[in-house]
Amino acid sequence: MAVKRRRAIVANVAVVALGVLTLAPLAYMVVVSFMPRGESTMLPIPLWPSRWTLENYHELLVRRQIDGAWFDYRILPALRNSIGVAALSTLLGLLLTVPAGYAMAKLRFRGRERVLKLLIAALVVPGQVAMLPLFLIFRQLGLVNSYAGVILPGLAAIFGVLFVRQAMLAIPDDLIDAARMDGAGEGRIFIGIVLPLLTPVVITLALFLFLGSWNDFLWPLIVLADQHRYTLPVAVAAIAREHAADGELMMAASVVTTMPVLLLLLALQRFYLTGLLGGGVKG
Repeated sequence: MAVKRRRAIVANVAVVALGVLTLAPLAYMVVVSFMPRGESTMLPIPLWPSRWTLENYHELLVRRQIDGAWFDYRILPALRNSIGVAALSTLLGLLLTVPAGYAMAKLRFRGRERVLKLLIAALVVPGQVAMLPLFLIFRQLGLVNSYAGVILPGLAAIFGVLFVRQAMLAIPDDLIDAARMDGAGEGRIFIGIVLPLLTPVVITLALFLFLGSWNDFLWPLIVLADQHRYTLPVAVAAIAREHAADGELMMAASVVTTMPVLLLLLALQRFYLTGLLGGGVKG
């Protein structure tokens, strides 16, 4: 018992230490965002503000007049753009990947295994490899500098298809076959039987899709030319090019970028953890 207790203590200490190491940069980001301008570059490096101030957030978020002209960093419009793009990407991604995962797991059709192998092979190809040809195709289609051009590549979420398929394998075939024998069509089986069992998995996948779209920087940077269409990561990068030395302002921008998805993750963590651990499907 003593050995088991010592092991448990060591494991708990290790988990706490890893948690502190993970959260420390986030906590310092928040603290720096409330420091007066220039304080974060002082030596020795301050771990706490000499005084708490909202001036960084005020400058970042409030439109103001400079030399007779109105100026703002366009963070709030970029925030609205990111919410719209991420929400639509998530909704459309779920509409495509969840039925596809169901088909790959439970429908018998010719060439299914070959398609599965092709999806796994495509999963290991870095997305950056396809960006140039994809951009050229989108330019020919007139989708450059449009939200459609930002959203469409993310809809081919191979990981989502495989993630749903793996969860579907835990649902007994007898349950679905019995529904078919009772005269239920595939649509009714999918909506009435499969989806309720997959609720934690679908929510987990929705979080993955939302976070992937929200945090995506490179592709929106390539596709979007109009700053009025910028998503939040691109807008923050544009600010960083001009204010790289202003650490407090950049940390405030990072907080605005990070907090919405962090709060969303905390609100749905019960479903998220259940979906990751495969507990959403009962055999």
